[in-house]
Amino acid sequence: MTFKNIRLITDSTCDIPDELVKKYNIGVVPAFVNYGGMSYADDGHELDRHAYYAQIPTMTSQPTTAAPSPGLVEQIINTIFAESDHIVMITAPAALSSIYNSFRLGAINLPQDRITLIDSGTVSMGLGFQVLVGAEIATETGDIDAVISAIQRAREHVKVYAVPETMEYLRRSGRVGWAAAGAAALLQIKPIVKAADGVVESVARVRTFGKAIEKLVELAQNEASFDQLALVHANNPEGAEDIKQRLGTLIPERTYIINVTPVIGTHIGPKSLGVITLNQGWRQ
Repeated sequence: MTFKNIRLITDSTCDIPDELVKKYNIGVVPAFVNYGGMSYADDGHELDRHAYYAQIPTMTSQPTTAAPSPGLVEQIINTIFAESDHIVMITAPAALSSIYNSFRLGAINLPQDRITLIDSGTVSMGLGFQVLVGAEIATETGDIDAVISAIQRAREHVKVYAVPETMEYLRRSGRVGWAAAGAAALLQIKPIVKAADGVVESVARVRTFGKAIEKLVELAQNEASFDQLALVHANNPEGAEDIKQRLGTLIPERTYIINVTPVIGTHIGPKSLGVITLNQGWRQ
C-alpha cells in the first residue's frame, strides 16, 4: 500500500545529527538523564553533552537515565500523526530500556493500521541508521511496505562496536551483567562490546586502551564496504578522528563524528569510543 506522507519517529538515543533530523522531518522523543536532584531532557538543549561528560568523574553518585513517559510520547506522536498518513516508530531495544514500552503505550489509542512500531535491537546510530534508511525510502517511494523492508535490511547490515575507557561506569550502571565482575576491573581489562538484538556483550578483551582501539578498527574494517559510518565518542573527538585516519580510504562520504547521547554515555563513561557501520548490502 502506498501513502503520500510517511513520517519517522524515534527516541533521542538515536544520535542522528540535527541537520538530518530536519532534512527528513524526523520526530524525536527525548529520554532523560537524572543527577544532582534534577531531571534533564536529552533534547540537545537542557543538557550540554560536553559539559556533562566533563562533570561525570567528579560526581559523588552515579547519574541515572529514564525513558520518556507514555504521556510525553503520546503528545509528540499525536501531533505528528495528525499530519501524516502513516507513522513508523523505531526505538532503543526493549531488552535494554523501557523506551519501547513507552512508545507502545503512547500509541495505543491510534489506529493500528496506520502505525508501525519497531524495536531497533541496537543503540546510538545503529538505531539512527535504521531511522535514516526508513526516512530515505519513505521520501523516495511513499510505500510503507518498502519502508519496513528497508529498515529490516538495514538492521541486518548495521554493526555497533564500542570500547569504554574504563569498566567503572558499566559496572556502576548495572545494565550489563558481565561488567560487574570485579576481577576485570582490577586487571584493567578493556572490553570491546557489541550491541545487537537487544544484547550488549563483550566480543574481545585486551589490556590497554590503545590495543582496544586497534581491535575496534579491525572490527570496523571487517564490515566494509560502508554505505554510512558513525564514529561516536564521549568527549573524545581526538580518539574518533584517530579511528577515522586509521580507516583511511574505507571512509565513506557519509561519515559522522558524534558526541554520543548522554543516555548512553552515562553507562559507558567519558572518553569511550565507538564505531557504527552500515554496510552497502542493505541496498541489495
